[in-house]
Order: sequence, then C-alpha cells, then structure tokens
Amino acid sequence: MSNNLQRKAVIAISSFNGPIYPDGHKTGLFLTEALHPFEVLTEAGFEIDLASETGTYGFDFNSLQPPFLAGSDKAAYNNANHPFMVKLNSHLKKASDLKKGEYGVFFASAGHAALYDYPTAKGLQAIAADVWDRGGVVGTVCHGPAILPGIIDSKTGKSIIEGRTVTGFTIEGELIFNILDKLRADKVVPVVEAVTAVGAFYSTSMNAFDDYSVTSGRVVTGTNPQSGRSTAERIVRVFDSL
Repeated sequence: MSNNLQRKAVIAISSFNGPIYPDGHKTGLFLTEALHPFEVLTEAGFEIDLASETGTYGFDFNSLQPPFLAGSDKAAYNNANHPFMVKLNSHLKKASDLKKGEYGVFFASAGHAALYDYPTAKGLQAIAADVWDRGGVVGTVCHGPAILPGIIDSKTGKSIIEGRTVTGFTIEGELIFNILDKLRADKVVPVVEAVTAVGAFYSTSMNAFDDYSVTSGRVVTGTNPQSGRSTAERIVRVFDSL
C-alpha cells in the first residue's frame, strides 16, 4: 500500500431528492448502494465518512421496496442504531467540509438522483480528484459514474476515465424502470452516454440486474444495486495492492 494513503474512505451520496418516477415517487440515495460498500469497507478495516454535496439527502423510493430491500438490509434500515444509519442520519458531511489528503478511497453510491447532481458536484469531484492524484482508488456503482467525467486528472487535464473501461446502469435498466423519457425530458445524461463522451469504454452485463463489476487500474465500477458489494470487494483488493 502506498505510504501516503490512509485506510479511510468517503462514500458519496446524492443530494437530489425529487419526483421522477411515473407514479410520482422520488429518487434519491439507493440505500443498498451505499450500505453494502459501507459494510465491505468497514469489515476491511476502513474508517468511513459519508458525504453529499449539500450535506443533505433523501431516499430513492424504489430502494426501500422489495425486492431491493429485504433481509439483513431491511433490518439495518429499520435499526436506528445501525452504524450506517447513525452515520447517515447524524454525521452526514457536506462536501465542502471534507479535507483533502485524508482519504485513500472515494466511492460514489447512487440512485437515479446521481444523474441530477453528480455532474455538477464540484466539492465531491474535488475530493475524488485529490484521492486520485495521491494514488488512491475511485469507485462508483449504478448511476454513480455520472460523477466520473468531472473528476479530472491533474497531470492530463482530462477525466480520470479517459481510455479506461467502466460500467454503470444500462439503458435497458432505464427502460425497465420506464424512466428514460423522463430523463431525456429533464436533460440528464444516462451513464453510458456520459462516460463514452469523455473517452471511456463502456462494458455491461448480459442482463440489466446481473452482479457485474469492472476494475480498470485504480478505477472500479459496478453496474447496478446487485453490484455494490462486489465493487467494494474489488476496491479493497486494488487498495491493498497499491
């Protein structure tokens, strides 16, 4: 492991919480896409901060419904004393309050909300760029890659994903959620279009909800809610190999 990297991670959370689904329900943080990485990183000995651009958040409605929320995940959500829920509800940081030089890992959790605020989340992008420039690991899941075009490598002046292979939520998935027309109307850019526009190669699973994750150097990405845990496990392996 690189000597200048602390075993400390920041999990980014979307601050957008608006109605986008056909039934009027809101998007926001997709719970398990932050919870599962939190669990994996905690078990691997990382200290973890949670942060959004504004220091606020709301939940994605669909993330709190079956089949996306069940079993131990539902138990965690319903337990106000669970370490993740305590951090989320009592210690969520604002991006501008985060200190550069503290983190070895930056991870962007998601929800459709990420498409709305991550592209302009300059505070979160700056922390991620600092992690990258110091040799750390940058990871995302599902719609989290919306933040990647704005994370700039100080040596090249270009996005850290230029020439790299990444994954993220599929167009097929947007059609399953019946949300693509709404995204187009709101002029937000689906993941595949956002990442390829800055020179990344997009890779995807056979099916929209298969567990699928990709490592490309120090960039680690996952496709969907089912991929949060495997993505975080990849991040740990990359970090421990630095």
